[in-house]
Amino acid sequence: MNRNTLSTVAVAAALALTAGCAKKKPADLPPPPIGSDAGAAGAGAEAGAGAGAGAGGVGQAALPGSRADFMQSVAADRVYFETDSYSVDAEDRAILDTQAAWLQRNATVRVTIEGHADERGTREYNLALGDRRANAAKNYLQGRGIDPSRMNVISWGKERPVAEGPDESAWAQNRRAVTVLPQ
Repeated sequence: MNRNTLSTVAVAAALALTAGCAKKKPADLPPPPIGSDAGAAGAGAEAGAGAGAGAGGVGQAALPGSRADFMQSVAADRVYFETDSYSVDAEDRAILDTQAAWLQRNATVRVTIEGHADERGTREYNLALGDRRANAAKNYLQGRGIDPSRMNVISWGKERPVAEGPDESAWAQNRRAVTVLPQ
């Protein structure tokens, strides 16, 4: 065999060997678990989680300490704020009280409190406001006896809106602090 034939055979053999390593088509991959956020961090938490087998439950019963148990046991996973504010009002305190009671019953669970803002204002201003909102919720929970080492805080500012649109209805939904449990 000449050199060109050997090169052709070598290339063909290499291609044949790597053909089995090709990336799977999306149809060949298993579906994501029920309740997963399919790659968008925090999206599952924003939408809430149902009480299915993939959401920490068995059938309709939620496993104690799971996200599904949390969502079934608390008034809400989020509190809302007025424009340019991070004050926790009476309605927010009632919601956070239910979260504190659940966290006291589930002493090994760690949470992340996400702070969010509406689209108005600069990125920097909204990141700082989101941080103050998340810390306001954390400080309230800490005042209710929750160990601060169990709570992480992150601000998303205006980067993760739950409602799109340049109107008060959308802005009001985006001014929030969300208590998120791991999957």
